[in-house]
Amino acid sequence: MSEKKDFYQFTGTKGYIVSRSLVEAVNCAIALERPLLIKGEPGTGKTLLAEHVSEGLGMPMESWHIKSTSKAMEGLYVYDTLQRLNDARFGEGNVEDIRSYIKLGPMGRVFSAEKRHVLLIDEIDKADLEFPNDILRELDEMQFTVMETGDEVKAKERPVVIITSNNEKELPDAFLRRCVFHFIDFPTPDLMKEIVDVHHPNLDTQLLDQVLIKFYWLRGQPDLRKKPSTSELIDWISALRRSGLSDGQLSEHIPFIGSLLKNEADTAALADFEERGGKMPEDWSDLGPRYNQ
Repeated sequence: MSEKKDFYQFTGTKGYIVSRSLVEAVNCAIALERPLLIKGEPGTGKTLLAEHVSEGLGMPMESWHIKSTSKAMEGLYVYDTLQRLNDARFGEGNVEDIRSYIKLGPMGRVFSAEKRHVLLIDEIDKADLEFPNDILRELDEMQFTVMETGDEVKAKERPVVIITSNNEKELPDAFLRRCVFHFIDFPTPDLMKEIVDVHHPNLDTQLLDQVLIKFYWLRGQPDLRKKPSTSELIDWISALRRSGLSDGQLSEHIPFIGSLLKNEADTAALADFEERGGKMPEDWSDLGPRYNQ
């Protein structure tokens, strides 16, 4: 029993509702001391997961937000040669001390920290194809050498590493083999109600029901280029609450559509549907057997 209790170190937080499978994936990665690779639709809470794992485990957190121009070395350290040249030119700083011009990156700061951290490597698929392989050795060994000084930076405790990807490109097999993987499925209506309750507690149940019926109907339209996400649903509910609209006013029209749809073709298609007298769903049964409540 004690081993089981020790295994489930993370069970979610009040501000982040997690499925059983996601709880298992997080705790599996912690137990195996492997990076956790998270994929899923944009807006499903991949990046937020790291923040709440940090909160739930009581650990500090470092974030490394990857860009198309990011290089692996930047995560370890940067040698600021330009600053050293400027200091030498203007007689400022201690140019003889190279270490004062070594700036640790997110991985470097986590490795050198006294306490165990959560490290978020966000949207790794934005970088070039070789980027994941370029950080493999450091993630495996949790150490690296500062070439300019010969200093070894080694983690005292292995950080909890969470890596997110939007599936913009395939990741190398060698990288995938070293990760625990989890795909965040889009929330079911029941789970979505729990998520909404975190952000909008005590929302009128009839209004929530109509909101979710319209939301899942929109997501089910086959010609939609960009499906609305959970974060956009939360924004839409905020607009509805501030406007004072009731559930009855949602029966034949979806107001504030710009909170949900972010593509002109999608908004035009919905407007055309309404102009042609298309009937909006009012009940879960209108969405088909998949959503029978």
